[in-house]
Amino acid sequence: MRPRAVVTGIGAVTPLGVGADALHRRAVAGESGLADGLGLCRDFRPAEHLSRQQIRRTDRFTQLALVAAAEALAQAGWTDGPPPHPAERVACVVGCALGGTASFENQGEVLRRQGGEFVSPLMVPAMMANAAASQIAQRHGLRGEAICVASACSSATQAIGTALLLLAAGAADAVVVGGAEASTSHLVQAAFRTAGALSESGRSVPFDRDRDGLLIGEGAGILVLETEAGAAARGATVLGEVLGYGATCDAHHLTAPDPTGEPAARAVTLALEAAGVTPEDLGYLNAHGTGTVLNDRSECEALRLALGPAVAGIPLSSTKSCTGHLFGAAGAVEAIATLQALRHATAPPTVGLREPDEKLGPLNLIRRATPLAAPALPGGRRVGLSTSFGFGGHNAALVLAAAGAPSATGATGTTGSTGMTGTTKGQE
Repeated sequence: MRPRAVVTGIGAVTPLGVGADALHRRAVAGESGLADGLGLCRDFRPAEHLSRQQIRRTDRFTQLALVAAAEALAQAGWTDGPPPHPAERVACVVGCALGGTASFENQGEVLRRQGGEFVSPLMVPAMMANAAASQIAQRHGLRGEAICVASACSSATQAIGTALLLLAAGAADAVVVGGAEASTSHLVQAAFRTAGALSESGRSVPFDRDRDGLLIGEGAGILVLETEAGAAARGATVLGEVLGYGATCDAHHLTAPDPTGEPAARAVTLALEAAGVTPEDLGYLNAHGTGTVLNDRSECEALRLALGPAVAGIPLSSTKSCTGHLFGAAGAVEAIATLQALRHATAPPTVGLREPDEKLGPLNLIRRATPLAAPALPGGRRVGLSTSFGFGGHNAALVLAAAGAPSATGATGTTGSTGMTGTTKGQE
């Protein structure tokens, strides 16, 4: 029997602010961190959190990850001294799709303007996609396996899946896991624009009839996962649990998703089976929801295939509407958003959703923050689903549960709000 993987700490830096609580509070309030067509972490100032040496030696994506990890580890009670498990038994897995593009572009400009002798010797270690995992491990003395998972927009979700495998195999007692990305440059924007994926209107509104693409954001999300026995032995507070994980590949196209949605649906089905839950058990669904016409359409088809008629009753939203698309960090930030929604019994809306696309079929799309239904599982655990689908056909899904009875502390300002239907079903 595989050990249960519990969450004892969460940390996030996103366009909604520094901290996992800021992510939930502002998302539930319907606020957006998007401005001028980008989701930048404007409240994040590296010098307030990191030493000058750390800043000089790292790209921005690693800096975001270090701060998110520090928050997660502090909440898990790992603030003083060595880890509470043998250091060799603590792994670090951080997903990243693009790596240190800012460092690469900046030093490319130095090369063009000043010459090769002025290029920083720190460029390569700063831009490597594994830098976040490496730096977190160094800073906190984690001597287990340190891995970077790079699978486009599914990177962080597959990183969490990798962490589950390590715990299940007995290869680690705990894993510091998540994702980080900071690739918002004009060059990256131009590439997505010419690919037809970037919103020309400057609005990121998944599932809306007038949606016209994604907006790029930056951020990081980190979770501390431990075996249930290990967390109990040290008296840790359990925030929730990763119940199940599933992943597949479309094997279809370089960028376009499989229009049938079948491989993505199978990833969701695998996650549900691993969790031992049914579609009817789900209280919230945090969709990948990029806001591109093709992705939203194929994702909704996949959800119908995997969840059947139950999909019409599950409150569903996309937090990319307020953070932008965080690429390799998206899955971790959205897993944290899902867990927070479950813990506080309030689901965030898809910000800006006005006219749901009728072609997407019956969906319970949230337009205003909505209280979640009664717990679906024994022990007061509320259950939700988070999905991630990446370029190259990477599909991944997580089933998460909040520990114990839900709290209403995160529902500030939402009294009397309602969840609204995208098509035919309303939630009052």
